[in-house]
Amino acid sequence: MAFTDVSRLPSDLVRRFDRVWIAVAVILATLAVFDQAQLTPTIRFALDALLRTAPYLLFAVLAIGYLKAAGAEGVIARAFEGRETRMIVAAALLGGLAPFCSCQVIPFIAGLLAVGTPLSAVMAFWLSSPLIDPPTLLITAAELGWSFAIAKAIAAVAMGLFGGFAMQAMLRGGLFAGNIANNVKRGCCSRSPFKGAPVWSFWAEEPRRQVFRDEALANFLFLLKWLTVAYVLESLMLRYVPAEAIAGVVGGDGLLPIVLSAFVGAPAYLNGYAAPALVSGLVEQGMSQGAAMAFIVAGAVTSIPAMTAVFALVRRDVFIAYLVLGFTGAVLSGVAYASYAALAAG
Repeated sequence: MAFTDVSRLPSDLVRRFDRVWIAVAVILATLAVFDQAQLTPTIRFALDALLRTAPYLLFAVLAIGYLKAAGAEGVIARAFEGRETRMIVAAALLGGLAPFCSCQVIPFIAGLLAVGTPLSAVMAFWLSSPLIDPPTLLITAAELGWSFAIAKAIAAVAMGLFGGFAMQAMLRGGLFAGNIANNVKRGCCSRSPFKGAPVWSFWAEEPRRQVFRDEALANFLFLLKWLTVAYVLESLMLRYVPAEAIAGVVGGDGLLPIVLSAFVGAPAYLNGYAAPALVSGLVEQGMSQGAAMAFIVAGAVTSIPAMTAVFALVRRDVFIAYLVLGFTGAVLSGVAYASYAALAAG
């Protein structure tokens, strides 16, 4: 499965991608008119975030270009045949340990989709990866205690397993038939031009070198576009959505606060390093432990910047499944931790 159709690159760049850049320009122009003081911080925030993401982005586009130029997609896809269950488990465990935020994982998901990785394993990695990494674990422990931090790490792996096996069951039930990538649905995909065994030393042949250049450029522009709009939206959320407004609707005990916390946390962007302090303050104001877990899990997995980028990569029905699985997993994580906290309290 190819990630882009290089023969249609110029027309696609003009016809399909400009509207996203136009949206970014409109947002910045609106800031310049109505809140000029926020314009420079928003631009700086997006640029800084892109610089932090650059190593992941460059690795992804070079890897995709290399695989396409070598004609290796079929080999990689065949390597996964018959091992889907093991892939789901491995993806959930790897995602739970990977030091990627929701937006940084997008280039890697693009690469997985490009080489035909089963959607169940992709979903497992997608749901688990934004939740925890070693620095976040330490910060969470400092703010909310080791019990909460370890529970969040367990929730990250559990979310991946839940989403992966749920997607596997849905696929076996006949859902999501056909190509699932958003760009595939729109006809921007082509088969590899090379048949037979892959040629790993692709640079020895000019046609393969050309494929590498075209694929790397096309995928770089595609991912840069969506990451840019994601980071601009992230900056606006941090600026215009006050923490006090969120805290006002998620206090109290029981199942309803957990559901409400997951619902509020889903669109409210939570930086993995800043979220523990915010949640700690909410807990001090009366938020239950279960609601706190649901809030922080939903915020990490289904924040608006992450959802914007996810929407670019998969078909709409798969995107909706991602949201439903993320929200459901957040609620289940909250209920499970609330039960544990009640037992621990005696």
